[in-house]
Amino acid sequence: MERFVGVRRVMRRPVAVVIPVAALAALGLPGQAEGAPAAHRPAARVTGTATLPAIALGTFSNDLLPGTVGDDRGVKLGGIGSDIFPAGRPGEYWTVTDRGPNGQIKVGKDKRRTFPVSGFDPAIVKVKVVGDTLKVLTAIPITTSHGAPVTGLSDQASRDEAPFTYDASTPLAFNPNGLDTEGIVRAADGTFWLVDEYGPSLVHVSAKGRVLTRYVPKGLGLTGADYPVVESLPAILLQRKINRGFEGLTLLPGGDLVMAVQSPLSNPDKTAGETSLTTRLLRFSPRHRAVTAEYVYRFDPVNVVDPSETDPSELKISSVVAVGRDRLLVEERTDKAARLQLVTLLGRDDVLGRSWDDPATAPSLEQLADPAAAGVPVLAKKLVVDLNTVPGVPLKVEGVAVVDRSTLVLINDNDFGMTDGPGAFDAAGRLVDSGVRTTLVRVRLDRPLPR
Repeated sequence: MERFVGVRRVMRRPVAVVIPVAALAALGLPGQAEGAPAAHRPAARVTGTATLPAIALGTFSNDLLPGTVGDDRGVKLGGIGSDIFPAGRPGEYWTVTDRGPNGQIKVGKDKRRTFPVSGFDPAIVKVKVVGDTLKVLTAIPITTSHGAPVTGLSDQASRDEAPFTYDASTPLAFNPNGLDTEGIVRAADGTFWLVDEYGPSLVHVSAKGRVLTRYVPKGLGLTGADYPVVESLPAILLQRKINRGFEGLTLLPGGDLVMAVQSPLSNPDKTAGETSLTTRLLRFSPRHRAVTAEYVYRFDPVNVVDPSETDPSELKISSVVAVGRDRLLVEERTDKAARLQLVTLLGRDDVLGRSWDDPATAPSLEQLADPAAAGVPVLAKKLVVDLNTVPGVPLKVEGVAVVDRSTLVLINDNDFGMTDGPGAFDAAGRLVDSGVRTTLVRVRLDRPLPR
């Protein structure tokens, strides 16, 4: 199922012009000059930028799985910035799309979730930085045990938003195979691990893209999927907010996986989830096929992460990256700002199986104004870099990779150029593109990451 996608066509497209860092310094632009006083320099600087050229989404999809997309409504390939993982060779990375183009349109008192290209199938995409172009090398569609597309459609009517057509006028069918893929890592055996927001779930995928196993919370009750579904994750995860399941995923040097719940759980109710600053990280052993530890992570106040924001429900973890045996970079963000924090996973901080995993516990973990003061072990963290202070970093960074102790690679999620609301498409049903491009940036830290 692995195919090369439009490489020649990609290379003929025009690319964005990027001014080298040295040239910016020569122009005297603020924050870019190498010789600027340390007090006035940001903690990092962008040293390279590459953008994804325009690739028709229908062409991309049908090259992988012929006939899956009839009308792409003018949407271009995007959304591949849901995560990024080094592919081994310099400048090459594995990325993953999310569920595909989607938006929201208000109809009466309800907000309907739209899927303008409902035949789109989430894909693993290998890219390479070539100058200032992000070139697609190959792509792998994610498929069921029998090779059918999983699609990005909502799974369960009891838990997920009902899917609708692009104009929110016609309901679409739920699909128990559907995945809203986010994080990605590649294991030593060539298989992939992904996380999904619907379940939330941890998904093991073969090197050819077939789902081997989907691990979901105990009690989820997902039926009808054309691949093995194993209920092995803590049941408390059933309290995840809609569209806020797992987003970050990383592979520790010892082989364990760590995944992050994107936002605080709605535990015991929506109000608790909307106002809480507390979310969770889980450690999973592929060898034992089970969660082996759980950690409490505390966001900074929303106006610290994003000075323009006052709503704590906008806080999210979109990326976690291993930088040592038990040490992680954690990205706290809103859609307009992001900061990277350093945490260490210690055995003494493990809360797996304790009262905080019991939905009957009152007050819940998410309701505690100060969990540490209440005796809950909270991961200590240290700010590594405030990406808001680094010129050239795009908005909505969802993927972070570590190249070396002083170099990071970041990639944004451009939402396939979509916006919410009835104005997302014109009268002919063609996308009114937001103009946001998929952008990969290379960032040099002034201080190396600890070993």
